[in-house]
Amino acid sequence: MIERFFSILAEMFSYMFLVRAFTVGALVSLCAALLGVNLVLKRYSMIGDGLSHVGFGALALATAMNAAPLLVSIPVVLCAAVVLLRLGEKTLIKGDAAIALLSTGSLALGVVIISQTTGMNTDVCNYLFGSILAMNKTDVYLSIGLSAVVFVLFILFYHKLFAVTFDEQFAEATGVPAGAYNMLTAVLTAITIVLGMRMMGAMLISALIIFPALTSMRVFKTFKSVTVCSVCVSLVCFFAGIVISYVYAIPTGASVVLINMAVFFLFWIIKLLKREGFFGKPVTAALCAVLLTFTLLVPGCSGGKSASSDGENNPAQNTAAKDGAAEAAKIIEIKEKMFLAQVNDVYLNAEDYIGKTLKLEGLFKNADYGDSFRYFVIRYGPGCCGFDGNAGFEVLWDTEKKQYPKEDDWVEASGVLQRYEEDGFPYLYLALHSLNVLEKRGAEVLSQ
Repeated sequence: MIERFFSILAEMFSYMFLVRAFTVGALVSLCAALLGVNLVLKRYSMIGDGLSHVGFGALALATAMNAAPLLVSIPVVLCAAVVLLRLGEKTLIKGDAAIALLSTGSLALGVVIISQTTGMNTDVCNYLFGSILAMNKTDVYLSIGLSAVVFVLFILFYHKLFAVTFDEQFAEATGVPAGAYNMLTAVLTAITIVLGMRMMGAMLISALIIFPALTSMRVFKTFKSVTVCSVCVSLVCFFAGIVISYVYAIPTGASVVLINMAVFFLFWIIKLLKREGFFGKPVTAALCAVLLTFTLLVPGCSGGKSASSDGENNPAQNTAAKDGAAEAAKIIEIKEKMFLAQVNDVYLNAEDYIGKTLKLEGLFKNADYGDSFRYFVIRYGPGCCGFDGNAGFEVLWDTEKKQYPKEDDWVEASGVLQRYEEDGFPYLYLALHSLNVLEKRGAEVLSQ
């Protein structure tokens, strides 16, 4: 089981977009867990939900303006966090009502903007339901930088935030500017929400803030122990969630939330057992570690062959395998396992792939553009209204003498990724080396 688990990890880390997803997801999970304890204790748990809806409205605006989503949404959500805090301080509008006002209004505004501009496209759905695998380098660098800012500021002002969280009036009496630190919490939360929307989506991001804190509070009682446990739970649940998402081909955000729910119920059981006097603090901590480790290793229980092979001790086979691996290293193979995510990564980070040879299998399609036919190799995948999306590449022979297959033939295409511009927009295509019709067909419709 352990061997299988580590073979899955090695396979996952061979994809660069998954490495980026692990990096950004871990940082966002860390920040969400740190801030979640303060927000839950101040009864502002649903601020994440409210700000995520504001973020959706900002993303809709950015999409309509053809602007960078994060660069538009971050200042908008920061302003919303400040407004939300001010509304919450008024006696006529309490915190929950202020969140409801802002979140529903922003969500409605976002829907109207989308309906009048681009429509419900796949990119908008990524922000609604999460798509941490669809991140370009700019998103990654910005996420790392902002996560570092959140983490450093939380550590620097930890004691002040602790004082304001538990007794705001006493903190003010001792000279702590409670309003400023409440504002700092709101700003840090806003940044974390915007970053987390790529990972969890606007509909699920609040779970990343709420679950780790509530889970830790089942067993631990001091602010420091709850904070440390929340961070550990959040990181482990994210790691387990993304691994399970990869193994079982389910959405990453939903997978992370379900793991958080499972761990919450495990800690709740621990609390009940502890109350009945079955074990003390050392045993509690040990059991928590065992349960989290078990959660982490669940994917290792899935079937599959061992990473080792029968020809491991055969020198001739090893030499042939090495030669084959060296030749394969020159070609980027888009595999069925992560087909949609790989294709998406090529489009998002085209500069890393231009001039390189790509190989993929899929349905051969042609389209009449009036003055010419264009040819594509694609597979179908989730759109916004079911499996109505598709992913793949336009393909083109470098000479007209080459013959194209029939519509809906299953083909294997290999070619150099190139780019051209038309009407001011860039497009990618494969300058073909080979295009072969295969008898054995793969999956036409994929979930990831």
